[in-house]
Amino acid sequence: MPADHQGAWHVVRDRERLRQRHPKRRAAARPAHLARLHALRDEGRLLVAGPCPAVDAEDPGEAGYSGSLVIAAFDSLEQAQAWADADPYATGGVCVRIEARPFVKVLP
Repeated sequence: MPADHQGAWHVVRDRERLRQRHPKRRAAARPAHLARLHALRDEGRLLVAGPCPAVDAEDPGEAGYSGSLVIAAFDSLEQAQAWADADPYATGGVCVRIEARPFVKVLP
């Protein structure tokens, strides 16, 4: 359980529209997406967040991203899914599917 928050860890995964990449949509939604992640961080609720490149490279270039991963503390699975559904990548048509699931941190 997170040290600074009473909730439990949840993982939020999304899948980007690989067949119809929308780099303009992604770029437009990114500032608001990052602001939400910064808010989780500032509240002590964020464990890790980042994109999944579609190829084995930190900067995938034209290949783009296949999705992203967020592990953060929420009071319930329903709260985590509501947070995920409200993400600008979800509402802006960047993601095909976004899903929240419980997560148990074992290490480190």
